[in-house]
Amino acid sequence: MFNIALFGAGRIGQVHAVNIANHPETNLYSVIDPYLEGAQKLAIQYDAVIQSVEEAMADPAVHGVCIGSATDTHANLIELAAQNGKAIFCEKPIDLDLSRVRDCLAVVKQHNAPMMVGFNRRYDPQFRQVREQLSAGVIGKAESLLITSRDPSPPPAEYSKVSGGMFRDMTIHDLDMARFIIGEDPVSISAHGSCMVDPAIGEAGDIDTAVIVMNFPSGAIATITNSRRSGYGYDQRIELHGEKGLLQAGNVKENLVQHWGEQGCISAKPQHFFLERYQAAYIAEWQRFVDVLAGKCEPECNGYDGEQALVLAEAALEALHSGKTVSL
Repeated sequence: MFNIALFGAGRIGQVHAVNIANHPETNLYSVIDPYLEGAQKLAIQYDAVIQSVEEAMADPAVHGVCIGSATDTHANLIELAAQNGKAIFCEKPIDLDLSRVRDCLAVVKQHNAPMMVGFNRRYDPQFRQVREQLSAGVIGKAESLLITSRDPSPPPAEYSKVSGGMFRDMTIHDLDMARFIIGEDPVSISAHGSCMVDPAIGEAGDIDTAVIVMNFPSGAIATITNSRRSGYGYDQRIELHGEKGLLQAGNVKENLVQHWGEQGCISAKPQHFFLERYQAAYIAEWQRFVDVLAGKCEPECNGYDGEQALVLAEAALEALHSGKTVSL
């Protein structure tokens, strides 16, 4: 049984708490959060203890850390965990500053600490099957990838200032997914964006609608379409075209019942948001980290992947502001 120290008792921390507690090989050992009321609720619910950062890092009973705290704490916590010999699972991003990410990863490498970055969509059963079928040669060589990602509603405009903006916060998942599906690092990127949903987001210096195009060494092209608004639910789809066919992964709907009548066909909307849509992905992602803890495998989504996602987000911002294609 592996004891896990959970950093962050907020929304994503609660998601991980359930999966840690439900897994037969992990125990939610402690909760660390400056907001004590939230930490106490989780600690009581899962019979865990409340620790300070220093206590958790120094505790020999803690085998691994799950970092779901505020973004600006991630890099510091990763370094402390590496220095104290803990296995590390950290939600994306490692940090919003690329140089800070690289300094952090140097510490991880110095201490040879196992580290996994939480890009959960890699573990979605639908998307993963697309990648596996591509690898199996079902559609031959990949030629073009379309990724559609639209949130049901925009966040408060103030969120843009602390999140790093749309590309670093939202699109970063799709940038990682493109690398994951194609299996290559892109060689160039272009981006177009505007503010169509909430003028306040534009006033805060961000965008809420975007299209990104990436070119890969093999010649494959990936197109990402993003919006902070979808009037019909959480829109998450991918389409991969290859030399011998097409692979599609559509939305997961609230239910699979369809009503056919004189007015046509009525079916359910896509599931509301990421907690529902990616529930299975979070469970599979945690299983992968448990396998890393057990020494059965290496982290599939590691520090390099976390770094590259931010590299692409930064390049997309440069392309957006310059109006030019950015070489990578």
